[in-house]
Amino acid sequence: MPFVNIRILEGHPKERKDEISRRVTDAISELAKVPKEMIWVVFEDIKADDWYVGPTRVSQMKKG
Repeated sequence: MPFVNIRILEGHPKERKDEISRRVTDAISELAKVPKEMIWVVFEDIKADDWYVGPTRVSQMKKG
């Protein structure tokens, strides 16, 4: 059973996550030849203060 863990900055609306999940599920189902019901998708909302690109917090990058 495929398990997809998506880490994303917090604040994305449920509708966007629904669409991402649908597209990811469709692609995996088609390519791996597994039923969609066997594919798990989990979103982890990460605060911009807890996400770094190199030494810089994403929250700082957004300001700059």
